[in-house]
Amino acid sequence: MSVREGASTAREATVHLLLRVGLPRDPRATRHLGTFLAVTAATVLVTRALLAASGYPQLGGDGLHVAHVLWGGLLMAVAFLMLLSFLGPVLRPFGALVGGVGFGLFVDEVGKFVTDDNDYFYEPTAAIIYATVVALGLVVEALHGRRARDPREALAGAVDDAVAGVVGGFTPDARRRAWRRLEEAGDVRGATEVAALLRAVPEDHEELPDPVAAVARGTVSALHVLVRARFVPWVAVVALVGTAGITMTRGLLGWQDLGGLWWVAAGAVVSAVVGVAFAVVGLLRVTRDAVDGYRWFRRSVLVSLLVTQFFLFRLSEWDASWGLLVDLLLLGVVSAELAVLRRAAEERGDTTETGAPAGIEAPAEIATGRSHAAREEPTRAADTARGAGSEQPRRVR
Repeated sequence: MSVREGASTAREATVHLLLRVGLPRDPRATRHLGTFLAVTAATVLVTRALLAASGYPQLGGDGLHVAHVLWGGLLMAVAFLMLLSFLGPVLRPFGALVGGVGFGLFVDEVGKFVTDDNDYFYEPTAAIIYATVVALGLVVEALHGRRARDPREALAGAVDDAVAGVVGGFTPDARRRAWRRLEEAGDVRGATEVAALLRAVPEDHEELPDPVAAVARGTVSALHVLVRARFVPWVAVVALVGTAGITMTRGLLGWQDLGGLWWVAAGAVVSAVVGVAFAVVGLLRVTRDAVDGYRWFRRSVLVSLLVTQFFLFRLSEWDASWGLLVDLLLLGVVSAELAVLRRAAEERGDTTETGAPAGIEAPAEIATGRSHAAREEPTRAADTARGAGSEQPRRVR
């Protein structure tokens, strides 16, 4: 038995439970779920702002009140209808967007359903909503962030991309994305057959717009431009320490006002201290190892987002939303800088030439897949190339 065959057999023997029951993870799931959670939070903030600006009007009359929780339920039903009706990845961004708006409208009225007098303005409502979003985010992290993607999941992702391609064709971006999935899968069983399927998909330059991807690309581009100004990341760190100081001050001042809920103020102060400590560690390490330093900065922001902001929402209700916006901006800047640093490390030779994970050798057919994918008529072009005695492919640029 060859080394490659032995490695393949070992992988097959250690298949994760989810794969055994036929549940491969979507390679783009974190983007869709992140969209869902971000839109949920934005919907709550916008809904509260619009209601406050309009004097909290009620839709209905004669004893009826059509609460916006009903519209939220309707939008979630529409999202389920979309996602359960069509195969392939095309509608998932829209499902995440519509479902996020629906869930935001739903969870915004949680105060009515945890109080016996249907109090929409119940003080802990903001903390409950924030804790719900954070808990869902932690579930996403547990599902997608703690276990490396199995090659079979990458292969399933390529097949999933092909589902849309076989009926509607591939745009150049969609074809490149499918080939990247296949390269990541390496030499797992079925890769050669999927490569043949991807080559057979025709070209089609018309694609359903993806507003989520457009916003994401614009945001990432803006953040990457921003971090090229070398002072900006340092300003982000100063802002992080400053917001932590404000949090500690707010917690100490509110200690007496909370009475029996002293633990809320204590949690805000302690978590802010931990966030500052992580930021200081990052400052000490960033001169020796920039990537490691920015990882500590990111941990500091995450402590603020996942822990400190929960207590702040309980301390000052909706005023803490400004702190949330600052933390999200800081997270974007720090993450963008990390991406720049990691890309620089990759360009120094830390990854394989094919783009596949280290230790997985992409088959020859997969490694040249992007060049095959650029041909509008794969079979005829291949025959022409063979007749001319040339095997050199034309690469997609």
